[in-house]
Amino acid sequence: MALTVHSHEHYMREALKQARYALQEDEIPIGAVVVLDKQIIARAYNQTERLHDVTAHAEMLAITAAANHVGNKYLADCTLYVTVEPCVMCAGAAAWAQLRHVVYGADELKVGFRRYGNLLHPKAKLLRGVLAEECGALMQEFFARKRK
Repeated sequence: MALTVHSHEHYMREALKQARYALQEDEIPIGAVVVLDKQIIARAYNQTERLHDVTAHAEMLAITAAANHVGNKYLADCTLYVTVEPCVMCAGAAAWAQLRHVVYGADELKVGFRRYGNLLHPKAKLLRGVLAEECGALMQEFFARKRK
């Protein structure tokens, strides 16, 4: 990946904006962006409650939007940025889309895909921990609200 740490943080901040939209809508605050040639081509946040759809995770919506943008189901030249480690479903979708780079912020110890091994495309490169504290803080805020 030819991107710098600054670039990764820039794109993750864009994903964090999406996660904040989810938080405002009382959705689990996860946001995602897809980048192609240093341009964001898709933005999304969790909308499972709004759409009454368990598959409406930020990553799934962003992958669909990116595929529509490029006119191809394969996103081999794209990078997915997501604020929290993808679940098994989203990692599988990233693999099927042939995403070669997946970057996430906070680890998800309970339902993150890494518990089950590497589910990404065999050629995919994974980078974890970009702005992890900020990404994790949104999740903590959301679940603290739910416990009140």
